[in-house]
Amino acid sequence: MIRLDNRLPVPDSLQGAIVALGNFDGFHQGHQAVVGEAIRWARSEGRPVIVATFDPHPVRLFKPDAAPFRLTTLDQRQELFGAAGADAMLVLHFDRLMASMTAEVWIEQVLVRQLGVAGVVTGEDFTFGKGRGGNPQVLGEVGARFGMTNRTVAPVHDQFGTISSSRVREALIAGDCEGAARLLTRPFAVRGIVQHGNKFGRTMGFPTANLDMAHYLRPHYGIYAVIGHFPDGRRFAGAANLGIRPTIQPPKELLEPHFFDVSEDMYGLQIEVAFHHFLRPEAKFASIEEMMVQIGRDCEKARELLASVL
Repeated sequence: MIRLDNRLPVPDSLQGAIVALGNFDGFHQGHQAVVGEAIRWARSEGRPVIVATFDPHPVRLFKPDAAPFRLTTLDQRQELFGAAGADAMLVLHFDRLMASMTAEVWIEQVLVRQLGVAGVVTGEDFTFGKGRGGNPQVLGEVGARFGMTNRTVAPVHDQFGTISSSRVREALIAGDCEGAARLLTRPFAVRGIVQHGNKFGRTMGFPTANLDMAHYLRPHYGIYAVIGHFPDGRRFAGAANLGIRPTIQPPKELLEPHFFDVSEDMYGLQIEVAFHHFLRPEAKFASIEEMMVQIGRDCEKARELLASVL
C-alpha cells in the first residue's frame, strides 16, 4: 500500500486504475461500501485500485477557524484503505487552485490527464468542483468524452437513518462510543506521540501517557475505558481522561490514558488509543484525595468492561 500525491506523477503501474473518490474521513460503513465497489470492479478487470482522499479537508480551507472535526489522520486512513484491499492512497491536496477548478476542468486535468484513471466510484451524493458544480452525473457525461466511466454507490442505512461522518461525530460528542463503533465497524481511535507532562499521575500511582488531540474531533470530555495499541503490536487496557483536568491547575486539554500493568517509559512512542466505553463526565473534585479515590474506581470499572476485549 503506497501513498500518492496529486502534485506528483502517478507511477506507470497505477495508470488505468479504478479510483474510489471521496473524503472518507472515518472510513465508516458508507465509505467502506464505496471502496468495496471500486475493489470489486478493479479486480474483475485486472486493474489497480486507488482510494483518493482530500487533505486538508475542504471545510478547513473555507472555514479555517472551524473546531477540530477529523476522525482519522492520513496515516490511519492509509492503513484502513490498505486493509480493505486498495493498492494505493492518493492524497488530493485541497488548496485555492483546486477549489477554483470547475468540475469539467477538474475531471480533465486531475482524473484524466494527471491520473489516467479508467473508472471512478463515488457515493450518490458526492459533489466536487467550483461551487460544488460536479456530481456523479457530471462525472459520467464529461468522463465519457475521455473514455472514463463511473459508478455510484447508494448510501448505507441502519435503523436510525443514513450512516455518515456527521452521525459518527454526533455519537462521539454525546459520549456514545458503542454507537460510533457500530457506524465505523471499529472503535474511534486517536493516534499520537506520548509527551512529557507534569508527572502528577505518576506521583499518585496512576502514570499516564499524555497525547495531544491535534486535529481530531473532541469526544465528550470525561473518563473512558480504552485500549492502547503500541508500535510493537502489544495492546493494553486502560482508563483515560479526556479534558482539561479541572481539579489540577492550570487547566490544559489532554488525552491522558493510564494503561494497566504497564511500567515502561512510553515517552516518544506513537500510541493509538481506542475509545471503547464512556464511564463518566469530567468533574472537579474538592480535593486531590477525593479525585484519586474516584480514579481508582474508574480503573476498576474499565478493567471489568475491557476484560473480554483483550
